[in-house]
Formats: sequence, C-alpha cells, structure tokens
Amino acid sequence: MTRPSPSRFQVAVVGGGIVGKACALLLAQQGMQVALVAPRSPASAASAATADPGQWDSRIYAFSASSQALLEQLRVWEALDPARMQPVCDMRVFGDASAAQANASAAGDLHFSAYAATVAQLAWIIESGHVERVLDTALRFQHQVHWHDDTAAAFARDHDGVTLTLAGGGKVRAACVVGADGARSWVREQCHIPVTKRHYRQLGVVANFECELPHQDTAWQWFLGTPPKLMADEEPANGEILALLPLPGQRVSMVWSADDAHASELLALSPEALADTVMQAASGAVGRQFGALRCVTPAQGFPLVLQRADQFVQPHVALVGDAAHVVHPLAGQGMNLGLRDVAELGRVMAAKESFRAEGDLRLLRRYERARATDLLSLTAATDGLHRLFSLPGGVARTVRNAGMRVVGSQSLLKRFLIGRALG
Repeated sequence: MTRPSPSRFQVAVVGGGIVGKACALLLAQQGMQVALVAPRSPASAASAATADPGQWDSRIYAFSASSQALLEQLRVWEALDPARMQPVCDMRVFGDASAAQANASAAGDLHFSAYAATVAQLAWIIESGHVERVLDTALRFQHQVHWHDDTAAAFARDHDGVTLTLAGGGKVRAACVVGADGARSWVREQCHIPVTKRHYRQLGVVANFECELPHQDTAWQWFLGTPPKLMADEEPANGEILALLPLPGQRVSMVWSADDAHASELLALSPEALADTVMQAASGAVGRQFGALRCVTPAQGFPLVLQRADQFVQPHVALVGDAAHVVHPLAGQGMNLGLRDVAELGRVMAAKESFRAEGDLRLLRRYERARATDLLSLTAATDGLHRLFSLPGGVARTVRNAGMRVVGSQSLLKRFLIGRALG
C-alpha cells in the first residue's frame, strides 16, 4: 500500500480562530502558498450575509487602531457590516472607594476621550462570529490558501521543515508551521515549549443586555474590590472587575471578572436576576446610567489566566495569539496583541532575504524579538493593575484610588495611555 505524499506549502497555519485566519490570509496575500489546518465551525459554513441579524454573540472584542489597520490591509474591514460595529468614543473607569465615598472623583474616576486624544474613536466593538464569517468569505476567494477541514494529529520535524499528519490521513508539508491554536496549543505541546502560567482563580462571565437608556458610545469599567472571604482558611480573593461595553443600538456587552465562587453564583442566576445584579454593581459610582437592563444572551464563563510561552519560535515553528500569550481581559487587549503578532510575522516574512526559507530560525527570531517589548509592557500593566486592586485593606484602597485621580488629572499621561492602547 502506497502512502499519500504530503501536500507542500511554504507555511501551514494551525488554528481557525480570528488570529489564525488573519495570519493565513495575510501570508497568502504576500504571495505564499499557505495551508490552513482547522475544522470548519458551523459559523464558517455560513456567509456573513446569512447571519441572523437578530442574534448577537456573547463573545465580543474591542478592536484597536492597529487591528483595524491590519483588517483594512486584508481588505476585510470594509466588508464588515456597519450595523454590527460599535465605536467607543469615551471610556469611564471607576476605582473601588468605600461606599461612604459616593462621588466619582473620590472613587478614582478616569475618563478617556477620543475627542481629547484627537482620534476618531478609542476602539471598535465587534462580535467574534461576525469577524470570523467575513474572514471565511475572504479566504474562499484567496486561492493561495488551501483550507484543510481537519485537525493535526502528528508532528514530524526535520532540517527542512515540518510534516503534519492530519486526523483524516492526509499530510501537509511546510517550511514553517504557525501555531495559532489557542491557549492549549497542540503545536506548542508538540514542540515541548513550556509555559509560565498563573491562575487568577476567576472566571470571565459574559452576557449581552438591552438597556433602557442610550450608552452614549461609552465603555464603562468598575474595579469592585475583593469579595469577602466565606471561611477563615480561604485564600485571599482577587479584585473583581465589571465592564459594560457598548454594542450597536441600545445594547451593552458585559464582562465580569469574578472570583470562582461568585462567578458560579452569577452563572446560576436567571436572566432577570443577573440583570438586577449587574445594575446594582454598576450603580455605585454614577447611578443608573443605563436604566433598566434586559439580558438577551445566556451568560457564559471562561477561566482567566496569565500565561506566556517560554519561547515564541523554534526552527520551522512560530506561535501567535493565545498560543504564545494570554493576558487578563481588563484592558480588552488580548485579541489586539494576537493581531499585532500576525502583522509583525507578516512584516518579517515579507522582508526576508531570498536565500532564507520561511522556517529559518534566524528569521523567526526577528519576529520573537520584535514582539517582546509590546507583550512585556501590556502584561505588566494588566497584571499589575489586577494585583493592585486585589490588595485588601483601607490603606491600599486609598492609595490606588488616589493614584487613579492623579492619572485622571494628567492629560498628557492619558494621551500616552490611549496611544499605547491604540497600538
């Protein structure tokens, strides 16, 4: 019996999320022969035009200016439905001052304004499924991408490249394999790349709501402090964070980073009880700015971790997105980090010398070095803020809220922070 010879490509991208699809599309547009190895999801089978306009994903992302620029380069941005895109023009962040400190300034109110920063918007809020469907359409018209509707089952590397054996028996041969297959990356495991990981002991609880009053194109975030310990021998709780992000129309998307036990309680609530709980948690700093809320999607939860691969590259292998790093969602930058990985890997590949293969380790290390500073600074910021608002006690609370007031009073510092968030 003869064995099938592997199909040969310059790059094989393993992983079918937004980051993986964008990576395959970008490299193909640069003239490479690309294999995309990922099962087609039900969302992939439908075009953007057939999506139910009455349904809204619970999983949404805030796309920064750098992500918008990449999607424009891919000619995907203009294909997104404007009715399913929401600009964020302002952001309000509130600290965890005590209940006795009822005014916003005492609570460490921060206001970030696109107008003050002289930019059109701070971010765009778009559903994950909508972006994926538009990417799927673009991939169908990109003949340089060969989509293998399968999973990789075996990984064999030699001095010239990598051969992937697929679960269905096919084989894919590539000079470089890009692992874009998420936080539990199969590619990373095959390369025996260890990760540095810290569990936050929290779930990100997400749901969408219709609101009685307009959201005014504003994203809201509250540092809620730490929930009380239930038992004396419990570990110290982490600080909880509630974010309400604007969606098209009078809708908002909730992301509540909640302690594991509290998250389980939130997920068990009825839609009506969850809406009441969110309104109560969000009312302390600025009152009932949304009016009544009505839950329109089931609440879902996903574990929150801080994770980084000890290496982003090896010979013939590169990691992008969550396969390389996972950060806390408090800044909404996880997807933007992954898309900046894609943009940088594309830049490195486009600038490679003609005598180098796509999997040359010297080439791939240029990508790894270029991404180090961005990732380090954002990880330090998000994890540092989370740790700061998890410190118990009145002294810590006073200091961190005073710090927020200082930042809020410095327009140049706020413009710098907005610039970093825009990418």
